[in-house]
Amino acid sequence: MYYLIGVDLGTQGTKTSLLNENCEVIQEAFEESRLIYPSAGAAEQDPEEMLGSVLRTVKQVVESSGINPKRVAGIGLSGQMAGIMGVDREGMASTPYDSWLDTRCGAYRQPFLDVGEEKVISITGTPVTYAHGPKILWWKHEHPDAYKNTHSFVLPGVYCVMRMCGLSGGEAYTDYTYIHFSGFADTANKRWSQELLHALGVDAAKMPRIIKPYDKVGGLTNEMAAQCGLPEGTPMVAGCGDTAASSFGAGIVKSGLMFDIAGTASVLAFAANSFTPDTKHKTMLFASSIVDGLYTPMAYINGGGMCLKWLRDNVLNKTHSYAELDGMAAQAPAGSEDLLFLPHFSGRVCPNDTLARGSYINLSWKHQTAHMYRAIMEGIAYEYGIYTDIMRELSPNLGLERIISVGGGSASRIFKKIKADALGVPVSTINLTNAAALACCVIAGYGVGLYNDLTERIEKSVSVCDTVAPDPALYDFYQKRKDIYAEVFSSLHSIYGKLGGL
Repeated sequence: MYYLIGVDLGTQGTKTSLLNENCEVIQEAFEESRLIYPSAGAAEQDPEEMLGSVLRTVKQVVESSGINPKRVAGIGLSGQMAGIMGVDREGMASTPYDSWLDTRCGAYRQPFLDVGEEKVISITGTPVTYAHGPKILWWKHEHPDAYKNTHSFVLPGVYCVMRMCGLSGGEAYTDYTYIHFSGFADTANKRWSQELLHALGVDAAKMPRIIKPYDKVGGLTNEMAAQCGLPEGTPMVAGCGDTAASSFGAGIVKSGLMFDIAGTASVLAFAANSFTPDTKHKTMLFASSIVDGLYTPMAYINGGGMCLKWLRDNVLNKTHSYAELDGMAAQAPAGSEDLLFLPHFSGRVCPNDTLARGSYINLSWKHQTAHMYRAIMEGIAYEYGIYTDIMRELSPNLGLERIISVGGGSASRIFKKIKADALGVPVSTINLTNAAALACCVIAGYGVGLYNDLTERIEKSVSVCDTVAPDPALYDFYQKRKDIYAEVFSSLHSIYGKLGGL
């Protein structure tokens, strides 16, 4: 029996899973991460702490499982996608990890907008956000010494792999699931856009090579192997972005499937065979799937799922469990007695609108806890409906077959029913609690030759556990509410701006 190790380097912490060659979970470990807030708008992580968390959790699963370490065939790692960091010529960190939560680069979105946001979107597939491109310009102009000392800009997951394998700055890489966030990538052709690099004044030599997630990049050095409890030379593959891992691990391997991450953020992704960037609405982020030739355009509500926690903890003072609130919401009528909720507590991300905020609209004496809780779920579903309308416009022949839902919110049957009714598509859960771990292990197994086919191995491991079918009558009902939701949001925009200026 061979074993595989998958590591997910997330914002909240590092989760490492040990699977056997049949993709059965043998052992898991988790270590919470430390976010650093040096100033207003700043959010960083220490690259050495991130590396340490990987080494410690890998060692923990190996030792606690009691397996023979020599039977570990490979390691795959997924990581945060929209942040960036630098490495020097030796492959050591030249900057902290500039987190996706960090907004200091805001002013450097403008040079991309000056080039033309439609042009940027048409090439990269992604609207201009607080991601790699503006961050790299921020480092260039605000910290020129660090920029000069940076040989390549990489992702934190990549940095950990580089250190574990002893790769130099000249051997730096990124895999293609990350590059839509770069601001400089020709995403459809999986290469750097010389046009965008030249227009933005970024040295092309600082951009790493682009490779496949399952490409083998090296083996553990003697020093790193000792810290992991594994033999020297244990193979490592390039790895991938965390959302790419989650969607692939959930079985999103063919066009027509949809993927809902019902977590802290509310993410809706689609699987499509063609690259059709959203230059009109500037909402969908056209990412590459792990499956070469497949794309997973997505949009998300930053902190969407946290709105439910906010109501439960801060308004209801934790007097009800989530299960109790779900039961109350299920008894409330569809439409929540005409109550609307806008779930953008920290601004809207897709499309980018920093002025937008959360709101309850149309509150009256008849509204109770059940209506308020259900309205949050419906607000998220209306946003998902807007994303779905855009995808149908971008890809008219895209048949939407099923939504696979993962994350904490996927346990709520009423939440799944609201989404199914609002989108007109069945919503299913699967037999896995950690799809990203499966993906990381499968790409590692494929990269070292343990598996012959990527998608076949995933499809063997993923099965549907529960499905909620849509109600056609409620679909028509929610379509009208969704259009009202969009109109209300548009009408409030000027008010948000005035309030923000007080």
